[in-house]
Amino acid sequence: MDVSHILDSLNEPQRNAVASPANNLLVLAGAGSGKTRVLVHRIAWLLQAEQASPFSILAVTFTNKAAREMRGRIESLLDQSFNGMWVGTFHGLAHRLLRSHWREAGLVQDFQILDSDDQFRLIKRINRSMQIDEDKWPAKQCQWYINSQKDEGLRAANIEHFDDGYTKTMLDIYRAYEEACNRGGMVDFGEILLRAHELWLHNPQILAHYQKRFRHILVDEFQDTNAIQYAWLRVLAGTDNQLMVVGDDDQSIYGWRGARIENIQQFNIDFPGAEILRLEQNYRSTAIILQAANKLIANNQGRLGKTLWTEDGEGETISLYEAFNEQDEARFIVDRLQDWFGAGNRRSDSAILYRSNAQSRELEDALLRVGMPYRIYGGHRFYERLEIKNALSYLRLLVNRDDDTAVERIINVPTRGIGGRTLELVRSLARSENCSLWQACVRSVNESHLTARAANAVLAFLELIDALDTACDGLQLHEKTEHIIANSGLVQHHEKEGGEKARARIENLEELVTAASNFDDVTIYAENLEQTQAETAAEFEPDSKAFLAAFLDQAALDAGDTQAQESEDAVQLMTLHSAKGLEFELVFMAGMEEGLFPHKMSMNNISGLEEERRLCYVGITRAKKKLYFSHAESRRLHGDVNLCRPSRFIREIPDELVDEIRLKTTISHIPSRPDRNSRGLGRRIGGRIEVPETELSLGQRVAHGKFGEGVILNYEGQGPNARVQVNFDAAGSKWLVLSYAKLQVLA
Repeated sequence: MDVSHILDSLNEPQRNAVASPANNLLVLAGAGSGKTRVLVHRIAWLLQAEQASPFSILAVTFTNKAAREMRGRIESLLDQSFNGMWVGTFHGLAHRLLRSHWREAGLVQDFQILDSDDQFRLIKRINRSMQIDEDKWPAKQCQWYINSQKDEGLRAANIEHFDDGYTKTMLDIYRAYEEACNRGGMVDFGEILLRAHELWLHNPQILAHYQKRFRHILVDEFQDTNAIQYAWLRVLAGTDNQLMVVGDDDQSIYGWRGARIENIQQFNIDFPGAEILRLEQNYRSTAIILQAANKLIANNQGRLGKTLWTEDGEGETISLYEAFNEQDEARFIVDRLQDWFGAGNRRSDSAILYRSNAQSRELEDALLRVGMPYRIYGGHRFYERLEIKNALSYLRLLVNRDDDTAVERIINVPTRGIGGRTLELVRSLARSENCSLWQACVRSVNESHLTARAANAVLAFLELIDALDTACDGLQLHEKTEHIIANSGLVQHHEKEGGEKARARIENLEELVTAASNFDDVTIYAENLEQTQAETAAEFEPDSKAFLAAFLDQAALDAGDTQAQESEDAVQLMTLHSAKGLEFELVFMAGMEEGLFPHKMSMNNISGLEEERRLCYVGITRAKKKLYFSHAESRRLHGDVNLCRPSRFIREIPDELVDEIRLKTTISHIPSRPDRNSRGLGRRIGGRIEVPETELSLGQRVAHGKFGEGVILNYEGQGPNARVQVNFDAAGSKWLVLSYAKLQVLA
């Protein structure tokens, strides 16, 4: 049989991988080097050149989408269907095994799978039955502990507590949880893999059957495997079967969710004599982008080593923009996007990548201002996120206690003992008396409609809102927001989730304070009023309820502007973690600052810092033609302006690969290199940037009748209607409309 067509379209390293006779094979596939192509052609080679049976092949991927794509490409390449071949995710394949061998696995035949929410609710019930203090031992934290132990292949019986109080309690809960699952015939996602691994270990005859059947095992994204996944593979592969794993140690970025980079680094130790092949030719990016990625990742230790290269041209240098602040950064990115689309390019071929979900808020604002369609990839828009909705609901009750939607949302968030039955009684009273839920809560307490315990819980909620309202009286908008977040219990509530998700939620809450602070500065509702209407204008002072209501209205409007439809051409916004596996003609990497990227939580140890560097490598290699880095001189956090240092990752890329669009010396009055690409940033005069059609420049000192002296940092618009951002010595940062501000130039 002529099988040459399987190899014809491949380069030499790809052909070597596809046709390798090695028993065990590690393919180090660099970004954009065609790893899926190699996997598909390897399976086709096994089927046709080596006459392997489809029943002898097991191919493991990390997503159902990837599994479907792989099967489809194999069938398209060979022009026939292969129903007997097992292609799927770790969980999907392990579940298939358990359904076939439920009795040997110690399960009931109709065992049920618990999703994450089901698992959380079961743990809550167990904790209540054990009289575990929810505040001290939150169910989310217990859930995280149980799942992480299962990912390591550990049951409660395998773990020593060494008289540690935390571990003792967690093990008690873990044991009770295991018993409840066994009684109810339930398995969670972690249990599927752990139970399938134990199936091998406890049933050698079943293991021998599958070892004899699956002579060819292929694994995609091997660098992302955790301990139990790798253990399951090693047992199945045994000593006689062919195991081919494809991955990239330089793209291992999921350590926070259990992935072990050690698996790929030690593969040739665990499988002595394994052949290692490298796919280094990149079919995605320009030479300059690849050189930057290579230089950056070379700073990591213990790499298996490879160097990406391309036959394509050098391409454009990487553009580096140093913004004055996060608003200037967002405006710059949107300006460049408008240039890009104006030249006839598609929006969906561009992406803005960021380290933290919270960064999307300022970028979303800038895109909304110019009416540019965008889509958050794999996530919610800022004002649609759960933690933001929770915080806004508390703020809404400061403005209007009769806001039923807000009461419904937070009456038991954080949990305060107000269950579904109590809430239904309150709802019923509200309907019968034709009053709001808040009023029904008050009446249910005063008129003894509830049990003593329920009444105390409802009363605690009412008193909390009243106390928050009193404490917020007279505070600026961002101070109100910060006080609500700090004193409502929301931070502790969301921290209970643990891990990266909890960190993202807390960062989003912190960003809400920044949003309120910027609204303080930017939104001047009194602008549209007659200057003689002093009383009316006073209602919009930043410490007023009217100002808070205006902020809440704007947040609701922003949330109401739905994302672009899937079919609509739109800019892609996503975290760097979400970007893995994707590619775009134009890529912006925003917020390249120390403490943000690399993230402050990952900078204190080598392994954390190296994973951050791998994440930067992933971001760089998403770009096909053009790449921008941006960072800000100052970034507002918790309502305060913080000075920022450029990310070390920028310094690790050779100067000749990077074109700096503007240097920070602009504000410090030291002459800077010519600004070649500063569309919309004003005209540079003697090292300064002029606010168009005015006599003001960035970096000038000015005086204001109310706020005193300060320095101009930023601007929007032109002429008398322009708004300038001034960092006042005493009052902090403010945005002012020039026609009203009456600024006096000092220098």
